[in-house]
Amino acid sequence: MHAPNIEFAIEARNIVKRFDGEAAVDGIDLTIRKGSIFGILGPNGAGKTTTLRMLLGIIDPDEGERFLLGSPDPISMAHQVGYLPEERGLYQSMKAYDAIAFMGALRGLPLAEGRKRGRKMMEDHGLGDAADKQIRQLSKGMAQTVQLLGTLVHDPGLIILDEPFSGLDALNQGKLERLIRDQADKGVTIIFSTHVIAHAERLCEEIAIIADGKIPFKGKVSTARDRLRPQVHLETRNLDGPWRTAIPADCQPLGHNWHFTLPESGVEPLLHALVEGGAGIESLSIERPGLHDAFVQIAGEAVTRRMEADAATNNQDEAA
Repeated sequence: MHAPNIEFAIEARNIVKRFDGEAAVDGIDLTIRKGSIFGILGPNGAGKTTTLRMLLGIIDPDEGERFLLGSPDPISMAHQVGYLPEERGLYQSMKAYDAIAFMGALRGLPLAEGRKRGRKMMEDHGLGDAADKQIRQLSKGMAQTVQLLGTLVHDPGLIILDEPFSGLDALNQGKLERLIRDQADKGVTIIFSTHVIAHAERLCEEIAIIADGKIPFKGKVSTARDRLRPQVHLETRNLDGPWRTAIPADCQPLGHNWHFTLPESGVEPLLHALVEGGAGIESLSIERPGLHDAFVQIAGEAVTRRMEADAATNNQDEAA
């Protein structure tokens, strides 16, 4: 066994998990620095949940090793971890503030202190009037907020959220994003899995893309986006002239509009050629590729379509 690196909240080295002889996770390496917001992106069935459960010690890998907060025994660190599983579940007859306290008690927080904190947290999140209501009396969004607060009530140093945005409307998704940022501002390490790229692009500095049990990319969001060249959107008064040599030969205008990949030489030579060659620039913009474009390039169109289908299903669930 290798010695853990104290800079990392999570280390996984060549972890493998098989079910019925099939590899759900197939040789994943993963390191996540303390104090970061880290996103794990992939469609349903890609291996996200299995990976998180192995990192937490809920299940053991068949091969490889993992360290959670420096320990090879993740369960022993449970009191320092807040975990929101993909499968939501609260006792329906329990009062909301009691549910928060109960979740804290499972992580070692005294029940009386958990009840005190539970009420305060619900008040701070605009749910004070619902503190004494039973879970069955709450809306879906309110119940999910209660479960999230229960994940945080014991002040964990590491928070792991499995598809936390699933089933939330746009308003509650925004609230959750703010809560994640607030925790990160306190120095808490946050790891969340998602099949919605936009959440990761807004929140994360680093991500891992997982597809079919493997990680084809791990690194900064900016690094993923830089794998693709920026796109040029140009409108000219003229359609011909010596400046045309600065535009890729296979680029044809749509009216007076041109769309093409920025040449390797960069924007300055392009701009010089357009001006000196008399293109008559009406507008010029350089658009950096987004994380969605990078995901397509890294994971492939088939995996991306699966992700988009998952997101569409989630939107239907929200509307139901």
